[in-house]
Amino acid sequence: MNKLLVLSWLVALLIPLALIGLGLRALLTPIFLKIEYNMPYFPPDEYGFTKEDRLKWAPYALDYLVNSADISYLGDLKFNDGTPLYNERELSHMDDVKRVTKGVLNVFYLALAGLTILGLYSRRREQWQAWLLGLRRGGLAIIWLAGAVAVVVLVGMFILPSLFWDFFTGFHKIFFEGDSWMFLTSDTLIRLFPLRFWQDTFLFAAGLSVLGAICLIVGVKRAT
Repeated sequence: MNKLLVLSWLVALLIPLALIGLGLRALLTPIFLKIEYNMPYFPPDEYGFTKEDRLKWAPYALDYLVNSADISYLGDLKFNDGTPLYNERELSHMDDVKRVTKGVLNVFYLALAGLTILGLYSRRREQWQAWLLGLRRGGLAIIWLAGAVAVVVLVGMFILPSLFWDFFTGFHKIFFEGDSWMFLTSDTLIRLFPLRFWQDTFLFAAGLSVLGAICLIVGVKRAT
């Protein structure tokens, strides 16, 4: 098989992994929480969390996903009355989420490293155009993928609610066993991160991926 063709398609496969990982890393920040919780439509907590409470407790969950601490980082958190913030089921799930998050971020870092190495290789071997073509192909692929996700989420939000729930369930079945990710509405994880939070998360992730792809395609056009 033509080496230039292999190079181009390998780059094209790495681009979606890099852009999805970049979007995930951007969402794992307090900035996203502040934006989301300040949205006028964000649902209030029927059990009493204020916006300030959510902004106090939610960052701990995000920090845990990217730091090197064990589950006691969350297990030691307590309300003012001494009640643990999370129950054992929630802590077990967060431990699973951390494992998945670390895995996805590792793939992201490897994709970035791969793209960098292939770029340097292409520059030295005068295969630059094949590398740029791969960037463009990967950018177009993520636009289609992110667009499809956005359509599913929007249709599920405004037309067919069961569609997003089916999508959300399928997403969790890929990474988690059984119903370990399902909780009571009174559990802290649901109070901090209700369904609307996840709908917006997918939309933000799709939007960031598309924005990154557009910047990539425009950059490639200018470089050729």
